[in-house]
Amino acid sequence: MTEKTKTRDVDVLVVGTGASGMATAITAASQGLKVLVVDKQPLFGGTTARSGGWLWIPGTRLAREQGIEEPSGAAVTYMRHEATTHYDAARVHTFLTQGPEAIDFFTRNTCVQFDLPAVFPDYHAEAPGGQQGGRSMVTRPFDGRELGPRIKQLAPPLPELTVFGMMLGSGPEIKHFMRAFKSPVSFAYVTRRLTRHFLDVLRHGRGMTLTNGNALAGRLARAAMDLKIPIWLSSPVERLVSEEGRVTGAMVQHEGQPVLVRAARGVVLACGGFPYDVERRRQLFPHAPTGQEHYSPSPQTNTGDGLRLGESVGGWVDGTIPHAAAWVPASVTTRPDGSRGVMPHFIDRAKPGVIAVTRRGVRFTNEGNSYHDFVQGMVAACKDEPEVSAWLLCDHKALRNYGLGCVAPAPLPIGRHLRSGYLKRGATVAALAREIDVDPAVLERTVAEFNAGAQRGEDPAFGKGSKAYNRYQGDATVAPNPCVAPLEHGPYYAIKLVVGDIGTFAGLVTDERTRVLDAQRQPIPGLYAVGNDAASVMGGNYPGAGITLGPALTFGYVAGRELAQQPAAAEIAPLATAAQATA
Repeated sequence: MTEKTKTRDVDVLVVGTGASGMATAITAASQGLKVLVVDKQPLFGGTTARSGGWLWIPGTRLAREQGIEEPSGAAVTYMRHEATTHYDAARVHTFLTQGPEAIDFFTRNTCVQFDLPAVFPDYHAEAPGGQQGGRSMVTRPFDGRELGPRIKQLAPPLPELTVFGMMLGSGPEIKHFMRAFKSPVSFAYVTRRLTRHFLDVLRHGRGMTLTNGNALAGRLARAAMDLKIPIWLSSPVERLVSEEGRVTGAMVQHEGQPVLVRAARGVVLACGGFPYDVERRRQLFPHAPTGQEHYSPSPQTNTGDGLRLGESVGGWVDGTIPHAAAWVPASVTTRPDGSRGVMPHFIDRAKPGVIAVTRRGVRFTNEGNSYHDFVQGMVAACKDEPEVSAWLLCDHKALRNYGLGCVAPAPLPIGRHLRSGYLKRGATVAALAREIDVDPAVLERTVAEFNAGAQRGEDPAFGKGSKAYNRYQGDATVAPNPCVAPLEHGPYYAIKLVVGDIGTFAGLVTDERTRVLDAQRQPIPGLYAVGNDAASVMGGNYPGAGITLGPALTFGYVAGRELAQQPAAAEIAPLATAAQATA
């Protein structure tokens, strides 16, 4: 360290401004600790700001208030079933016991609030311990004006998930927009919502009704502001600092100068995982042999910094986890400004009149299954192909009723997407097949076979609509199966699907106290990891809506409390000296 190097003394240094990092900071500060949060981006919120804002935490007070009481042990049974080979009993126990406490802490002491729908099934609700509802909650909408001038530093939502730049709240709000020209009530709702949004844009330069992940990022930021927690943006961590095997701080580049941040209690890594670390993708993503064959809607600044920092002091990343990321089928679009956009396909696949086929023109899975499961089916179906991809198909009726990918439902126009090549169209199934370079005879046979069952509301081949999660994402007005209808109203349309992610699962190995472990599974003193920088407690599976943010908030809360109970680094050295003298 040179004489010119500035120093900053804190109790806790948190690296990252997503949900896990902010939850850690808020919890630690509420315990009286001096906390500093840094982020290399000029905006705060990380992946959280462009997420759905859902959290999966069983057994909360919010569920009990709706009369939902889980059978004893059901959540443990479900997580053991889901995590399979990477089930960590200690971490799961901490998650299931501390998760409800974390929700109580935030909802009772901060502006961080949630709404829990009574019926939102687990993604594998039919599995042992699965539930039809009561575990997934969504962040309550938030008025961006509560952030004051800092609203300009909040990372925006993913453009592909907005309408006229407006974030749509999950669930009922989306349904209103889809039914805007079918229901007077929905039309009135949409009119009011759009009017409010455009007025906000005129007055403030952006919409002020924050929903989903943007609402969660905004609420956490407001809570941090209330605790006067400093947040340094555009301040990357260059390296961790260790003394006698203990992490004692980090060198941070701040305002053009290196600053030695000395963290008496510890450093917490919450950098968002590695969706844009091409080399680690090459190592851990089977579908991306060069690391390039992957398309993530996550922030491009999530390049695995936290994992490398942890590894630099002895931490290790478990590469044996069954799935290194939370997979999502994605389509690549061209935005109006010419830049590339990545659209995650969450709910369109489950709608009636929509199917997916490989390049060979055949179906390969239940389209209504979760995005993580769907991609697994896509990868398996393309194992002998030069590219892992598929086509999402629908007829004209389905396209205008529900939209497809970036293509919005009627009455919004589709011409831009046709001109860009994002949306393919054919007057007949055979004509569409030629547009997407699929054998016309094979695709016609696939559609005919699907339509035969769909006329009866059935899908004998893959059971679309047979699972609770399928039906939740379908169209409840369609009977007898909300997920199945024949493709028979031309013209026909298709969008190419590729493999993406909504967060990485393979992370630094930690214990139930969020401490980073070395190769001998011993804690590295002074170093913690949360969020996507820590190996997923779900063991590489995706059990329900919010299994990234639920653990992020929970283990951030755990980390904050753990740090409050730890002695400061300055207190440890005298104890060690005394112990040596005694010996």
